[in-house]
Amino acid sequence: MAGNKDFDLYRPAEEHDELRKVVRSLAEAKIAPFAAEVDEEGRFPQEALDALVAADLHAVHVPEEFGGAGADALATVIVIEEVARVCASSSLIPAVNKLGSLPVALSGSEDLKKRYLSPLAKGEGMFSYCLSEPDAGSDAAGMKTRAVRDGDYWVLNGVKRWITNAGVSEYYTVMAVTDPEKRSKGISAFVVEKGDEGVSFGAPEKKLGIKGSPTREVYLDNVRIPADRMIGAEGTGFATAMKTLDHTRVTIAAQALGIAQGALDYAKGYVRERKQFGKPIADFQGVQFMLADMAMKLEAARQLTYAAAARSERVDVDLTFFGAAAKCYASDAAMEITTDAVQLLGGYGYTRDYPVERMMRDAKITQIYEGTNQVQRIVMARNLP
Repeated sequence: MAGNKDFDLYRPAEEHDELRKVVRSLAEAKIAPFAAEVDEEGRFPQEALDALVAADLHAVHVPEEFGGAGADALATVIVIEEVARVCASSSLIPAVNKLGSLPVALSGSEDLKKRYLSPLAKGEGMFSYCLSEPDAGSDAAGMKTRAVRDGDYWVLNGVKRWITNAGVSEYYTVMAVTDPEKRSKGISAFVVEKGDEGVSFGAPEKKLGIKGSPTREVYLDNVRIPADRMIGAEGTGFATAMKTLDHTRVTIAAQALGIAQGALDYAKGYVRERKQFGKPIADFQGVQFMLADMAMKLEAARQLTYAAAARSERVDVDLTFFGAAAKCYASDAAMEITTDAVQLLGGYGYTRDYPVERMMRDAKITQIYEGTNQVQRIVMARNLP
């Protein structure tokens, strides 16, 4: 986190506008051409990773002291939004790099930050986040993965499920129970490396959307790691995990914005070209009303997301509410907007020859991961400003 207390949502408008232009240009030139193929083949978007690393856009949140760009929360949102506009799978590269590494940035020792944030900033390895388990999804505190102290080491055993970019990432933030009697206060966080003995991965999940981003189980079989790879003090892992989500739910909102913007942009172009009854269907009031509603919902979601990003940067007391609200509202809006985009294209929208059906499939996950929208409403209700 940059921790800039003078951060203002509107102050750096020119700077952020320029960033948007740069990312959009890169995304359209080097990521968009592969988006359909990545989805069709269900393969990792290596072209996107290479392009983002070359432009230093793969993990812009890493502070400058560790070799990163030191981007503020709004800049990070803009990067994810613009990549998601052309390829949701690719947008999970900067988004999950932040999700996986933020616990280290928030709670890790200076040595741990230097050891893991520096290679992340250089593009030498991606980060993933291991919280969920087969029987611990929304009830994350009910996890069963154990970490047992053995001298100067911890030994981890368990299974983590729904891990984004598992198998591709080099580093994994893993939450594990160190004191079963204390429930959430008996959970600690660790950095596990892909090459650690005993780490393995399940087969990629066969998903509805974001098919280019591998989702796998992570198996921990007597994984022995040095004690200094614990993130923060023992028993603080769950608190760190929840603080992380307060910030990173804003990045899921950003992803939803990008997907919705891509669908709206494509639908706008289509209805101006598609003719029925002797004129473009954009001339029909029913179509115009749909486009107006789509644009209105998108802009409302964007304003809420950017307001949440400002609170993330300042670490405001109402961040928990705003992070949940932005994620929930933007993802619901994205689902509605992408569905309407498919409708506007009619039968063509239902085929893979056009990108809006992919965008509709991709939008669905934003309502589910990093806490379902039902859970977000619980979070909001408990943290009303």
